[in-house]
Amino acid sequence: MDHFKVENLSISFGGLKAVNDISFSVEKNTIFSIIGPNGSGKTTIFNMISGIYQPNHGSIVFNGENLVGLTPDRIARRGVARTFQNIELFGNASVMDNLMLGRHLHMKTGIFKGAFMWGRGSSAAREEIANRELVEGIIDFLDLQSVRNTFVGSLPYGKRKLVELGRALALEPQVLLLDEPSAGMNTEEKEDLNIWIKDIQADYKVTILLIEHDMKMIMGISDRILAVNQGQKIVEGTAAVVQSHPEVIKAYLGEES
Repeated sequence: MDHFKVENLSISFGGLKAVNDISFSVEKNTIFSIIGPNGSGKTTIFNMISGIYQPNHGSIVFNGENLVGLTPDRIARRGVARTFQNIELFGNASVMDNLMLGRHLHMKTGIFKGAFMWGRGSSAAREEIANRELVEGIIDFLDLQSVRNTFVGSLPYGKRKLVELGRALALEPQVLLLDEPSAGMNTEEKEDLNIWIKDIQADYKVTILLIEHDMKMIMGISDRILAVNQGQKIVEGTAAVVQSHPEVIKAYLGEES
């Protein structure tokens, strides 16, 4: 059953249609990827889903509710989390602190208030402990134990990307938007990332929407793929269907094919 549906989504910037009448639906706990050349509208679609841009037309329905018109924080509270092309972490804070900040949406008392209520019996303290336990689970899951107290700014690039993934998981999302997660990674890091994404799908039961340039990765892990070019849908289907579509070969794969 589709639990995430985009219908007739369009947006223009200064008369140019960046996204033109795009529709797709994503089944629960699947990996749905969007591919296309630079400037084809992929990130713009993510920006509309996460509330950064408001579409001129169309709907984004998640669990029966239209997300269009909601602010980014309200969309996040409904279970849609996102990572960005350019890492958006606090470099002067530890891995643990960055992940705890990902929990702030779920903390009734607020992260800083909770941290200073020392009475262990208080509801704030209990909430703080529960949130720390959840974050500890993510640190174990992503194998970040050795760097838990390290400032994020001093970590190698691949590890920072993992921390960003962890912070998105700390929101306990039902839908996770991954925008170019493998950008800047070496081959080994990309192979590890592949495994993490599959593990997140399996262990956290999260629906994943993925924008990625690495075609090998896309074809290897996606349940369904949407190919776009110049804001328009070219084709949607399995890796085999998309890979063999002549317009995809022409627009995206080029000489690689």
